[in-house]
Amino acid sequence: MAEPTLKLWAEFKKFALRGNVVDLSIGVIIGSALTAITNSLVKDIIMPPLGLLLRGVDFSNLFINLSRQEYATLAQAQAAGVPTINYGLFLNAVLNFLIIALVIFIVVRQINRLQRHDEAISEKTCPHCQSQIHVAATRCPQCTSAQ
Repeated sequence: MAEPTLKLWAEFKKFALRGNVVDLSIGVIIGSALTAITNSLVKDIIMPPLGLLLRGVDFSNLFINLSRQEYATLAQAQAAGVPTINYGLFLNAVLNFLIIALVIFIVVRQINRLQRHDEAISEKTCPHCQSQIHVAATRCPQCTSAQ
């Protein structure tokens, strides 16, 4: 019974220590940190001026009260246990998503641009048969002409 457990452990260790699993773990950790930064950016930097432009509206305090009692703030309604539709918090979440999507788009775009630059340097065109060959090649693998 101990042997199958050791085999399972060895297989799990091999899986967990593969490069892409470690890379994914690092990505999740960085993503969590990016989420905290983005939440702060939206809540503390973007929303106050936007609320000011919209005549002092605090998005995090926008809600629809589903009870018959009146509450001035969302915090008061939640403390009383009243059901509410928190559309202001939803707007904040949508804005967070849009900012994160924009940042990821910019990062991926830059990475793709760098990769294209590296690929252009690593290959050249054979003047005889027009096939793509590595820059360091001394002969073309397609037509065997000297480079």
